[in-house]
Amino acid sequence: MKVIIVGCGRVGRTLAEKLNGDGNAVTVVDMLPSKVNEITGQIDVMGVVGSGATHTTLIEAGIKNADLFIAVTNSDELNLLCCMVAKKEGNCQTIARLKNPQYSDEAEYLRRELGLAMVINPEYAAAQEIARVLQFPSAIKIEPFAKGHVELIKFRLPKDSALIGSSVKDIIMKYRANVLVCTVERGEEAYIANGDFVFAEKDVVSIVASAKNAHDFFAKIKRKGHSIKNVLVAGGGTITHYLCEILQKSGISLKIVEKDEKICEDLAADFPKLNIIHGKPSDKELLLEEGVKQAGAFVALSNLDEENILLSLFARDVNDGKIITKINRTDYDSVIRRLDLDTVITPKNVTADSILRYVRSTKNAKGSNIETLYNIIEDKVEATEFIVKENAPLINIPLSQLKFKENVLVASIVRDGDVIIPRGNDVILSGDSVIVVTKTVGLSDISDVLR
Repeated sequence: MKVIIVGCGRVGRTLAEKLNGDGNAVTVVDMLPSKVNEITGQIDVMGVVGSGATHTTLIEAGIKNADLFIAVTNSDELNLLCCMVAKKEGNCQTIARLKNPQYSDEAEYLRRELGLAMVINPEYAAAQEIARVLQFPSAIKIEPFAKGHVELIKFRLPKDSALIGSSVKDIIMKYRANVLVCTVERGEEAYIANGDFVFAEKDVVSIVASAKNAHDFFAKIKRKGHSIKNVLVAGGGTITHYLCEILQKSGISLKIVEKDEKICEDLAADFPKLNIIHGKPSDKELLLEEGVKQAGAFVALSNLDEENILLSLFARDVNDGKIITKINRTDYDSVIRRLDLDTVITPKNVTADSILRYVRSTKNAKGSNIETLYNIIEDKVEATEFIVKENAPLINIPLSQLKFKENVLVASIVRDGDVIIPRGNDVILSGDSVIVVTKTVGLSDISDVLR
């Protein structure tokens, strides 16, 4: 596909990398030459300097032949205007980023009235991910599939874990667990686990299961954990606003520390029952005074990655509860993984997954549609949910008889709301929702899993 991306910030750059890596012809647009030059110098994409809302710039970027136009500048209004001009000048699908909470209730209306293919909100998606983890603190990450019928849950094995030294098949037999172990991260290595794989301390394990079966499994391995009652949040920005919206009826108490007085006033006006503290989140004494030691969870959501990392490390030093850290940059992923930060949230990756799912769905037309896409291990392992069509080449054939590519795992089949953890005799039928975990990143059709 020919894709134009307006806005060369963090989200725009991530999209350019991933869409280019998927084999799309990408052109980036930004008013700052330095940003355009930086991206085009490091990624094999075209670049145009100018405003994405002007006819001249879009013509130069190739809007007449574009298949997809994505506006991800820091201005919601500019993104909408860019999409309107793109629709007028070209014959392409348009996607706009809208991050301001004032538009959250209007997103579907704007999408429909302006003819947008999608409205994306990285901040809201990040808040949803944080809320899921707060409500199931044993997990590092939780990704819902099949409209919530199935969850992909990632967790780390502590040194006293009952799983250490046991193989996958031993654990499934011992605990009679109706879950499927998908992947294991060990240091820099990523594995799709087979039955003989043996767990070690600090392994990061991903399983697929229904919510009920996952809870049962964690209870059996004594990792159920205590439900979180109170959360201390450092930073009161947009993600925090959305988090307050999501959790206000959950019974979880939030206390927020924010240095900007205006943001504190806005949060207090929108959420009068919350405890809003005006002060620097980086103030160690203030955090201790506000109960960082006693908090069920600590969430670092300041605008600075470095500050969030240091705050989380401090919280980990004084608190045994859940620690969640927002990090925008991923340049130092390998270093960050060694810091043992518990849950790390990266908003731009959530956005990139959403758009990649849309692009792959529109490119494929044969045996399936992509419903959900999630990077289990960045650029190494993906989980993709396919809705299977009648003409898919693998329907009505036992899984044991299909010739799958190497490092491909059918992790779950959802049929009429029932979750099937697949075995060799199970078959895929038309209309099934099938979750595939694979090291072959970039799948666009269910048939791509076959040799």
